[in-house]
Amino acid sequence: MTSPGYDQARVERRRREHERQAVVFGVLIAFLAVCGIFALAVYSGAISSPFNRPFTTVGVTEQESYPVPCLPAVKGQPDGALPVAYSKIEVRVLNATAVSTVVGEAGAAAAFEAELDRRGFDVIKLDDYEGEQKVYSELRFGAKGVVAAYTLAEHLPEVRLVLDDRKGSTVDLLVGEEYEAPYPLDDVAVSSDQPLQNRAGCVAIAEVTPQPFTRPAAKPAAEASE
Repeated sequence: MTSPGYDQARVERRRREHERQAVVFGVLIAFLAVCGIFALAVYSGAISSPFNRPFTTVGVTEQESYPVPCLPAVKGQPDGALPVAYSKIEVRVLNATAVSTVVGEAGAAAAFEAELDRRGFDVIKLDDYEGEQKVYSELRFGAKGVVAAYTLAEHLPEVRLVLDDRKGSTVDLLVGEEYEAPYPLDDVAVSSDQPLQNRAGCVAIAEVTPQPFTRPAAKPAAEASE
């Protein structure tokens, strides 16, 4: 037979358990209510969300946008500038990602070098870019290389055109993190007798402020003497 004292203790224990459960459920309900009110306020625009910020690629510097220079007017070519012969376009292929490239090593930059060489471009250098790493691939060139850059750009999807203050006509291809492989050669509509087309939204070259030209890294004395 169960003693009255034991029954009373069991009743007290159950009462305390019910009180704790009531407190826990009360706190949870209050928390959910606060979350609901906050979400409604964010949705209605009464307050701004603390998570409303742009996402960036980890390890990649936020990339600026630059005005694209228009093709120059060419005397004797009223319909626009004609493409430059591939063999006359000097290209430096530069790895602009976080992964360092050794000349001759397999990788994206080396693959671009091999493909452009196969297509007849004069690839004069394969190296790492000495500036900040890039999200997207870019063609960098000076005022003398605008037509050459436009010609090369016909082979490269989604490539950015950036004018810098170099003096020569060499074009740099910066292979970025989000690079796109060249178009298949059969899909490239470049003809020596067909004028190139300006990029949409381009700006007259005289109105574009050139970016600083990032020169190649200085070669060691032993290499330079070869």
